[in-house]
Amino acid sequence: MTTIAAPFGPLAGLKVIELGQLIAGPFAAKTLADFGAEVVKVEPPGGDPLRQWRLLHEGTSVWWEVQSRNKQSIALDLNDAAARGIVRRLAAEADVLIENFKPGVMEAWGLDHASLSAANPGLVMLRISGYGQSGPYKDRPGFGVVAEAMGGLRHLTAEPGHVPVRVGVSIGDTLASLHGVIGILMALQHRHATVSADAPKGRGQVIDVALYEAVFNCMESLLPEYSAFGAVREPAGSALPGIAPSNAYRCSDGWVLVAGNGDSIFKRLMSTIGRDDLGNDPALAGNAGRVARVAEIDAAIGVWTATRSVAGVLEALNAAKVPAGRIYTAEDIAGDPHYRARGMIERVTTAAGLALEVPGIVPKLSATPGAIARRAPTLGEDGDAILAALDRTAPST
Repeated sequence: MTTIAAPFGPLAGLKVIELGQLIAGPFAAKTLADFGAEVVKVEPPGGDPLRQWRLLHEGTSVWWEVQSRNKQSIALDLNDAAARGIVRRLAAEADVLIENFKPGVMEAWGLDHASLSAANPGLVMLRISGYGQSGPYKDRPGFGVVAEAMGGLRHLTAEPGHVPVRVGVSIGDTLASLHGVIGILMALQHRHATVSADAPKGRGQVIDVALYEAVFNCMESLLPEYSAFGAVREPAGSALPGIAPSNAYRCSDGWVLVAGNGDSIFKRLMSTIGRDDLGNDPALAGNAGRVARVAEIDAAIGVWTATRSVAGVLEALNAAKVPAGRIYTAEDIAGDPHYRARGMIERVTTAAGLALEVPGIVPKLSATPGAIARRAPTLGEDGDAILAALDRTAPST
């Protein structure tokens, strides 16, 4: 774990209240915390359910150690009026509040933006939900996996003619989180620009992120192709439709990904595999021609890779400056020198004393880098300190 004293990073001094659970809201708060924001995570008395997800060590998920690093924890039952009063006091001093409850829940608790901004006009609120805060579907329960389906991603993640499969991680939640972080930073910039005598901190606003919209925003040409040509993009397995060659190819001991879809790259690739006849074919000099004959090109590459090891293929293609790579497992990542050289594998010690390797900080900032300054908290670990700080800043009567 990075040894660094608080405050640190470009977000030092930014006060964030996290009311979300599981993935979407907490990942957004984690991203802010990695760059120095002071994040107070409000958990229910039983804790965020993520504490119990996937593989556990002494009753706590090791995923928790990533998702909640650099945060403080206070346990509050928001069904209790006194607990909601504490959140109001926290929000009165905060810059950002993050929540990912079903639309209407915050309003029922009196913790909506209109209520909280009466005491803190500069408050920025990120609201992440399945379908957004408006529209005919807003009251439906929404999880990331459903958003991936509605956003158009799930239809494409399959081999042709086979059942669509999920991406192996909660990508819909994470995409929504990152869109939320972008929204927060833009809202803070707006707040800075609206500082006035009436609003000494500037004006806050609400950021409404729908899970399905975050997925849909990353679907590239899916909709315009349908709009212009009536073309419905279909699953293509490991290939990249309309861009050739770009695919996964079987080797003698595994699979390798090859992206030879640039015009000059294609010629180098064909030369490397001994197929100058294809590399010098005028009909294949541009992408459109290669797309028309992609099956032929893929077959030629596959014949070459099939008799070689992954390492041998990568050695030859790297020498020819053809983009290619192995398909990494967790073991590959942990043993890769580039990951370690880039600081992408950090070591932390959990509250239970487990030494653990976790992902490092993204992105890399040259002047104000992020850091893992603190392990993930135990449930309610910081409650007394948080309440004492509120009491110290409470106006005297």
